Amino acid sequence: MSERCRQHRATPDSPQAAQRFTLSHMFTAVQMALVLGLTAAPTAASAAPQAGTSSASLELSETVVEGVLDPATGLPPAYAGGQVASGSRVGLLGNKDFMETPFNTISYTDEYIQNRQAQDIGSVIGATDPSVYVPTKRSNFETFFIRGFYSNADDITFNGLVGMAPNMRGSTELAERIEVLKGPSALLNGMPPSGSVGGSINLVPKRAGDEPLARLTTTYESRGLGGVHADLGQRFGDQKQFGVRFNGVYRDGDTPVDNQQHKMALSSLGLDWRGERARISLDFYKQRERIDGLNYFGINTIAPNVTHLPSPKKGDYALAPKWAYTINNTTTTMVRGEYDLTDSLTAYAAWGQRDGGYNAMINSSTLVNNVGGISSSAIRSIRSGTQQSGEVGLKGKFQTGPVDHAWTIAATRFTSDNSFKDARAAIPGTTNYDNLDFGNAPTFPGYGATTSQTRANLGSYAIADTLSFAEGRVQWTVGARRQRVQNTTDAFGPRASKTSYDESRVSPATALLVKVTDEVSLYANYIEGLSQGASAPDSAENAGAVMQPYQTKQYELGTKVDLGSFAHTVSLFQIEKPSAFTDPLTNVFGVYGEQQNRGVEWSFFGELQPRLRLMGGATYTQAEMTKVVTGGVKDKQVTGVPKVIAKLGTEYDLLDVPGLTLTGNINHTGKQYATNDHRVSLDSYTTYDVGARYAFKVETKPMTLRATVQNVTNKAYWLGSWNGGDGSGLSGGLGAPRTVLLSGTVDF
Repeated sequence: MSERCRQHRATPDSPQAAQRFTLSHMFTAVQMALVLGLTAAPTAASAAPQAGTSSASLELSETVVEGVLDPATGLPPAYAGGQVASGSRVGLLGNKDFMETPFNTISYTDEYIQNRQAQDIGSVIGATDPSVYVPTKRSNFETFFIRGFYSNADDITFNGLVGMAPNMRGSTELAERIEVLKGPSALLNGMPPSGSVGGSINLVPKRAGDEPLARLTTTYESRGLGGVHADLGQRFGDQKQFGVRFNGVYRDGDTPVDNQQHKMALSSLGLDWRGERARISLDFYKQRERIDGLNYFGINTIAPNVTHLPSPKKGDYALAPKWAYTINNTTTTMVRGEYDLTDSLTAYAAWGQRDGGYNAMINSSTLVNNVGGISSSAIRSIRSGTQQSGEVGLKGKFQTGPVDHAWTIAATRFTSDNSFKDARAAIPGTTNYDNLDFGNAPTFPGYGATTSQTRANLGSYAIADTLSFAEGRVQWTVGARRQRVQNTTDAFGPRASKTSYDESRVSPATALLVKVTDEVSLYANYIEGLSQGASAPDSAENAGAVMQPYQTKQYELGTKVDLGSFAHTVSLFQIEKPSAFTDPLTNVFGVYGEQQNRGVEWSFFGELQPRLRLMGGATYTQAEMTKVVTGGVKDKQVTGVPKVIAKLGTEYDLLDVPGLTLTGNINHTGKQYATNDHRVSLDSYTTYDVGARYAFKVETKPMTLRATVQNVTNKAYWLGSWNGGDGSGLSGGLGAPRTVLLSGTVDF
């Protein structure tokens, strides 16, 4: 980043010439930028970061522009308003300023997480980001849709390592930042275990700052869910080279949903040491969560004769049996270190192990008629397993004439071993949506034997180089990752079987960023995602045949405008994801299908004017099956993907009452289809949140009181990730009810 750019980013009153930059000019400039990226004659190179400028985080010598990282935290500093950071980790490329990132990214700060009173990942990334749709409020398994594609908690990374985030659901209190990259990321992060392609999420662990921290927060949620959170940090040594950060959380009580209770305990410890050339850290956390009366899915499938859903009830209406529950455990240890071999060459390595699983009894329901008839079965499931994840690499900088290079080579390895004990029992009779009665908890005679075991091994090698021309104003990134996917599944019992999978794929990527001015950046990228290919079913002519990993392709154009204290991003994207099915004419299973998501995103954040902070945006996504099975539904909006999402979060500091801030959120989600033939749909809905917080001091101790009412009108609506391949629908539930959140924080 140039000195002028650093000054501009720090000065809210800098010139606003970029406001006159129209959308048509942006598209023209993008085309010019693609040419400039190949033909521009570069000039002087920027200086490499100096050794010995480390701070509390491991990523201090990531390939970032000098001056971007905060010396107190080792992270990109907060942007104006403090809600988001000015940059984030971009996988293999390291920490980058958002104006120098050729992808659409956002990084939420701990300050925003606290003020949002968010207790899970979805409550953070789904609040104001129009690219993210969160279809469940409180289930045992957090799921997200990013750019219209499904993702889940298993694909979240922790401090850059896949598979080390909390199992199934993550608590926010262990994270300093929550980073979101939109679009596929096979080059940047490798193939995620569950094959998410719409985006990636990274949790940045907390580190001790230079100033001691002793913070206590108490929380309360409607109907009696109370909690307490202790956050302690301290650095030691004559140069504060040793750091300790501890977070402890306990929540217990009734949730806003009828007959539902939630209990969660978390303890996390972050240790780090920073020297002149070396940095090392150790993270440990243990999380246990239990939800009783679990609203897992309200309606899993829809019978073919159903033409509409019942009218939605208020969100406190329980769609689950009283006996339904889930218990979720995670214990993780992770170490990361790096060493500056020279001023321009750094070696790094990381390793982690996660142990845990779940113990659950839930129900699966089918809507069988138009008067709300529901048939159900009960599922008993226990999963236990161990995941190990690691990476090693080198990163550095050099010059070839007038061209600067910031390069990285890396190797990653992820292994997972899980065992399952699954059983299903019928729930006699049919109940009704208006008067649900699932009877007593079913029994599972003979339950306890292992029914299946899965072993996965994901290994990869990657290389990337960012070439900088014209004093860093033109940056061209190229790279590729070779990924090997191995998987073995053993099924036991009456239908014993064994399936194996061993395939490889090379995923290339390229991205161009042009800094037209200090205030305007244009970017374009081509990047791929990778998902494990399916195996042909026993009924297919080629039974047992293994498909190569699915190669998802993204093409994106975008512009970023930074007005000093307020920033915009506009992106156009197209993502093509293959799918497999059995051809009904030939009975051969193959990769014949394709889903294509095209969209435009507009997002913004920062201080629009003194004391007024805004964050939000709007998206329009056209998600269609462009290739389908013979007789299938083609060129229609895919189930579960709303075409329009718009969100706005506001904060305003009252001048007449110092310390008092008023807050509000608006969330509009457009119509969705629940079946592939579009006979059943979910209406659009809009919810409103209002709140306030008051910061003051008691003697010398800072205190903050917060109050928020979510869904203040108590809007009743259906939501869910409806995506049944056979047109039956999947995963529907009721939206969250009116919910009161209260919290108080004191720093000792």
